[in-house]
Amino acid sequence: MTANVPFASLIQPHLTQLTPYQAGKPLEELQRELGLTDAIKLASNENPLGPSPLALAAIRDSLGSLHRYPDSHAYYLKEDLARHHGLAPAQLILGNGSDEVLDLLVRALVPHGGEVLSTTHTFLMYGLLTQAVGGFFRPVPLREMRVDLKAMAQAVTAQTRLIILNNPNNPTGTAFNRQEFEDFLAAVPATATVVLDEAYIDFADDPQVSHCLEYLTEDRPLVGLRTFSKTYGLAGLRIGYGFGPSELMDYLNRLRMPFNVNSLAQAGARAALQDADFLARTRELVLEGKDLLYRELARLGLPFIPSQTNFMLIRVPGLGQEVYQAMLREGVIIRAMDAYGFPEYIRVNVGLPQENRRFLAALQKVLGSGN
Repeated sequence: MTANVPFASLIQPHLTQLTPYQAGKPLEELQRELGLTDAIKLASNENPLGPSPLALAAIRDSLGSLHRYPDSHAYYLKEDLARHHGLAPAQLILGNGSDEVLDLLVRALVPHGGEVLSTTHTFLMYGLLTQAVGGFFRPVPLREMRVDLKAMAQAVTAQTRLIILNNPNNPTGTAFNRQEFEDFLAAVPATATVVLDEAYIDFADDPQVSHCLEYLTEDRPLVGLRTFSKTYGLAGLRIGYGFGPSELMDYLNRLRMPFNVNSLAQAGARAALQDADFLARTRELVLEGKDLLYRELARLGLPFIPSQTNFMLIRVPGLGQEVYQAMLREGVIIRAMDAYGFPEYIRVNVGLPQENRRFLAALQKVLGSGN
């Protein structure tokens, strides 16, 4: 074989322009780069309380069986989820994070050249997964930082195969209500499958926020996505799930890789699902943290978007990327929003009370010094 193989000529053409998803900077990386020992991370919308204690105990109890392959069908976790949500196990699919379930949906339903409809300023993986199968990603603009469901329904074409909605939306933190969603569903043809990504739904405190489970039927092309990464604090285990019509879930399971959810993730998720106290403490912590951030950001004169999630979008003077870099030097990891189309914004998730206060002090210092 000759050297210097032109791999670009071997790759599918639609993949050559694919840009990898840029995750938030790991805490360990920042500490290593700057020689810090007390940095904090408020960039990836993680649970500041850590994992559910019940989940940790279940994981420890499962360590002795790591030489065995996991249950490929996650039978017991599906049974637990079915009882928890009032579903049939056949209506569920497990994934290595909810991202994997979304990937299965795109691969199963979007042909080469097929269209995926979503919004501007939303989770970047929607566009990347569409591009990966040679599909056409068409974002509909937000309206006043909210998903515009009327415009979304009007944008559907005969080529639209998937409509992906993030509710509440990342990174704006806004959510649509039941009436808006019901009107939207009535206007969308059955040829397009609607996917509701509800990664942050457990943080929503507005009772009018719509939930996918309320509209799920066997004859409606509607799928919900949930994750154990946020409220349950299991981001490192990478476990999420989807629910929808059992026939569609059956097709996705045929496409799914065997053993895609490891045994520790299954054990941890089952226990976390039962930890109502931890879930309540997480919600309380987030609500109290947002109240503090709202008050202090208003005092500083910084515009922000009230949020139905555990994070918030903040407009800063100048560029968010400059503030992000300056905050790194203060040992505080946040997220610049230029990749999301908001170059003048930063995103920060609620942390522990002392972390929230440190963020506010660092932000005030950075902005006061002109970045």
